[in-house]
Amino acid sequence: MASDSKKTEIYNIDGMSCAACSSAVERVTSKLPGVEKSQVNLTTSKMTITYDENILTPEDIISKVERAGFKASLAPADSIKSDKELFVKQDASLKISRIKLIIALCFAIPLLYISMGHMLPFRLPLPGIIDMDINPIGYAIAQLILTIPVLIAGYKFYTIGFKTLFKGHPNMDSLVAIGTISAFLYSLYMTIKIPSDVHSVHSLYYESAAVVVTLVMLGKYMESRSKGKTSEAIKKLMELTPDTAVLINDGVETEVPTSDVSVGDHLLIKPGFRIPLDGKILSGSSSIDESMLTGESIPVEKGPGDTVIGGSMNYNGSFEIEVTKTGSDTTLSKIIKLVEDAQGRKAPISKTADLVAGYFVPIVLLIALAASLLWFFIGNKDFSFCINIFVSVLVIACPCALGLATPTAIMVGTGVGANHGILIKSGEALETAHKTQAVIFDKTGTVTEGKPRVVNLVCDDQLLALAAGCEQMSEHPLAAAITEYAAEKGLILKRPSEFESITGKGIHAVIDDKDLYIGNSSLAQSIGADLGIFGEFAEKAALKGQTPMFIISEGKTEGVICVADTVKNTSVTAIEKIKSLGIDVYMLTGDNKLTAEYIGKQVHIENIFSEVLPGDKSSIVEKLQKSGKCVMMVGDGINDAPALAAADIGTAIGSGSDIALESADIVLMRSDIDDVYKAIKLSKSTIRNIKQNLFWAFFYNTLGIPVACGLLYLLGGPLLNPMIGGFAMSLSSVCVVGNALRLKRLKL
Repeated sequence: MASDSKKTEIYNIDGMSCAACSSAVERVTSKLPGVEKSQVNLTTSKMTITYDENILTPEDIISKVERAGFKASLAPADSIKSDKELFVKQDASLKISRIKLIIALCFAIPLLYISMGHMLPFRLPLPGIIDMDINPIGYAIAQLILTIPVLIAGYKFYTIGFKTLFKGHPNMDSLVAIGTISAFLYSLYMTIKIPSDVHSVHSLYYESAAVVVTLVMLGKYMESRSKGKTSEAIKKLMELTPDTAVLINDGVETEVPTSDVSVGDHLLIKPGFRIPLDGKILSGSSSIDESMLTGESIPVEKGPGDTVIGGSMNYNGSFEIEVTKTGSDTTLSKIIKLVEDAQGRKAPISKTADLVAGYFVPIVLLIALAASLLWFFIGNKDFSFCINIFVSVLVIACPCALGLATPTAIMVGTGVGANHGILIKSGEALETAHKTQAVIFDKTGTVTEGKPRVVNLVCDDQLLALAAGCEQMSEHPLAAAITEYAAEKGLILKRPSEFESITGKGIHAVIDDKDLYIGNSSLAQSIGADLGIFGEFAEKAALKGQTPMFIISEGKTEGVICVADTVKNTSVTAIEKIKSLGIDVYMLTGDNKLTAEYIGKQVHIENIFSEVLPGDKSSIVEKLQKSGKCVMMVGDGINDAPALAAADIGTAIGSGSDIALESADIVLMRSDIDDVYKAIKLSKSTIRNIKQNLFWAFFYNTLGIPVACGLLYLLGGPLLNPMIGGFAMSLSSVCVVGNALRLKRLKL
């Protein structure tokens, strides 16, 4: 089957420097036969591609990327290990960039002193051998000697820039390379002419070439440092797993590498140490801090039988655990994978920037060439003036800010969410969440605690024992409440000889030769049973928010058991917060109307759908969508999976179960619906930040290019110096990244 051959892989891409690069890689890979989707993230330097492996191979993909002028390698399956290596590589690269920048500054500053000193109101002193008036050729050669080391320090602009230009995918480096090498070669030509024409000394642009390269290097260095901060959330999560664990084998304690631990091994967790891997406590107890994983600031008390999450901190007690998950299966690994996926997948809002960036560099090249030629032929300006225009346009128009506007904000936003236990699985989910107009809450386990218990009943112990014996075959929470209640009373439970679960209604079983139906009023109605006096009792119980479960034997109602699920402490305030955003709130439940309305009144929800079967939840979502609303569905991610998938935004509440992680767009690690409000607030803040970044990037280029073309000069103003253009271009990128980093201070 075709669908079985679809494969999604992540590749590391080297050599990208701006939005035009990522757009080029995306464009060439998208055109490959068999490719369904290709997304390239400039900030993470990763490409996520979905393709048909019957048509295409990884070698084909890598070859295509390399032909476009970049390098590609398949990201290792162990993403945590590969990312740790990537972060080390990035740190090393940043140090090298810093050394190159220092070298460039050491030569660019004296070059600027020599070349521009005579233009100040007070002339800066220079030795006669390099004074322009005394020794013009010495003055020019001194600048040449100082320029060459700067260009060598910035050699990557030329190797990458010209390579991508010749491959037909010019990028930011191409603009810098063409502009500065043009200025350098023109200056070199003028230097050679000085002996025959001393006036040529006034047409040198060495300082423009060198200072532009230095300023762009400075901007790239600051940008890289800032981009590194956007990955802090992933770095912090990776640091949570300790390198070693204390293995218990036949009573002997041995310290071993965490990577050597297997499922089923027993580990000793000492006070003050982090838990290496997911597991179940066998003996002992302690207070455990899970805040880095769930956002829950209060330590959780854990004892025998409780599960623990790898990476959480053990406070004051020792205990022994049995390892249940290792490697990529652990909760921490899945969280890191989710955050990485979110940072690697683009938001729809980024498509505009990508579209512009794809055509931007070629258009800028044409504008620069056209502007300089117009000034030369129509404006009657000399070649020196035109080269100034040409270099200024190329340098100021570099589209770095465009490429960084969206991914930096998404990286910081998803990182902030992860630190609060809010896992947003994609840029698309992050963007869509801010458009939410209606939130639908599943009642059980979402608005309520999800742990129902028996609060009232009309039946004797014998009938209760039979009912509980039947219910022990069911996995429904209400069934568990009845079974637990019977166990607390010390009743002996038998197993039914026949059992059938009736979806959304109850169960049918045969026990002790008795034919029993246990379920809600819909079940009683479907089999034609008369509720009798139990109906009135159940109606009163339902008014108090209790769920009545009728026990029907041989077609006759013989008893009723009332089960109640209490409302979470935070539900009321959380729902009020969501309403304050102008969002409509709905609640749906399989409970009867009276019970649903009672809970609805407690949490101030007026829009209620009751007696809803699991299969009908998605149709309610679709009904609201047809009315024009952007719908967020909030549930536990298991029985709500169809509704979560149907909603514009599926939000799973819980401790990150496998099904929840797969079915939802957003996973809330804490079982607290206040995080729904926080997720929407985070989305609104992130999208606002992206729009600010895009506005700045577009505004900057829209304003900068005409100025560089000489518009102000035409109106009697100054001509833009290429050095000022280079500084402005670098500053724009730093401003965009800096603005994105402001999200880290967001209080949810």
